Amino acid sequence: MPALAKEKQILLRHIDTPNLSQISVYEEVGGYQAAKKAYGMEPANIIEDVKASGLRGRGGAGFPTGMKWGFVPQNTGKPIYLLCNADESEPGCFKDRVIIEKNPHAIIEGILIAARAINSHKSYIYIRGEYAKGARILQMAIDEAYQRGFLGKNILGTGFDLDLVLHRGAGAYICGEETGLISSLEGKKGQPKLKPPFPAVSGYLGCPTVVNNVETLSTLPWILAHGGKTYATYGTEKSAGTRLFCLSGWVNKPGVYELELGTPLRVLIDELGGGLKDGATLKAVIPGGSSTPPLTPAEVAEATLDFECMAKYGSFLGAGGVIVIPEHVSLLKILETISEFYWDESCGQCTPCREGTGWLFRILKHLHEGRGTSTDIEDLKKTAGNMMGTTICALADAAAMPVLGFLKKFPDEFYAALREREGQ
Repeated sequence: MPALAKEKQILLRHIDTPNLSQISVYEEVGGYQAAKKAYGMEPANIIEDVKASGLRGRGGAGFPTGMKWGFVPQNTGKPIYLLCNADESEPGCFKDRVIIEKNPHAIIEGILIAARAINSHKSYIYIRGEYAKGARILQMAIDEAYQRGFLGKNILGTGFDLDLVLHRGAGAYICGEETGLISSLEGKKGQPKLKPPFPAVSGYLGCPTVVNNVETLSTLPWILAHGGKTYATYGTEKSAGTRLFCLSGWVNKPGVYELELGTPLRVLIDELGGGLKDGATLKAVIPGGSSTPPLTPAEVAEATLDFECMAKYGSFLGAGGVIVIPEHVSLLKILETISEFYWDESCGQCTPCREGTGWLFRILKHLHEGRGTSTDIEDLKKTAGNMMGTTICALADAAAMPVLGFLKKFPDEFYAALREREGQ
């Protein structure tokens, strides 16, 4: 995957090096040097360097990483846990899988750095159950790191101990939510927990816990090697650094691309992605995975890939899943599929989510199949509106936001379905 003209590669700079998943090759390209540097630093200085980088969580929420670490209380008498969220389940997102399968030691090195920063001696990687190949590769990398002395007792002669365990999930989308992940890891149902208390104070087994995404952790070696202030020179003032974007849908060159935050969206679609297949006309773009509201063609023409711009258009960068939709594809069918997914993946703990996701799916199915009634559009708005902000976690919002977004920006497609029925 050689760098293209518009790419700024940090995470992907060595991704196509043969056998990069082997520790010897990873070390040949500079691997574990940043961890060695971190273990010669005071934990507080590592946190300050990450704060200076402006790195925000790459799992979807976009919370500042250094600030998150700073919330962890020390000297409580309880162990501190570091959890790597590798439960990549958002439709349209597959970037973490690339890192897991091709550069697993970057994740481990990132965990080493984060563990040193927050004084954690036990870490888990919670990997999506369907990522069987990735789990095998990660386990081999973990075993190699133990053999080389980067994990286990007295790491790098510093007296610092760290054990790392790989834990496979069982295929539940909800376990990508950090408290649902924690519940699952504790051996309970994969159901989210009420916050507060936040995991940083009371997380896994009631102990202080940090949950970081694969991409977030894999960025840390570069930041420690080159300095947080250098990383902050990339991107924008409020959206620093680079980001992995998963480009899919009706494009000529789908794939994972690394871009500076603030890059025009059209650069990703037209230049790196080769434009729409068969010369098709653009209808819409989902910018951050299936849960994010869409952008219209006019918005796509002006949009830049950063947190601020997406907020301006009423959407989010999310987990970086950019889905391109051509003119000939039914938005109702897309929404029907998305809603069925969230209905199936709801853990059922909260009534608005358990019932609302099913209502959304059934109404959209009726509309798409030409069986809609005059009240359906208003019922969609009411149902989705009643789901927003009324549940323990954000799955209800994830199901409701695309529905409300498409209704707001593409109302004609919904009303056209009713007119077609009336004309029959």
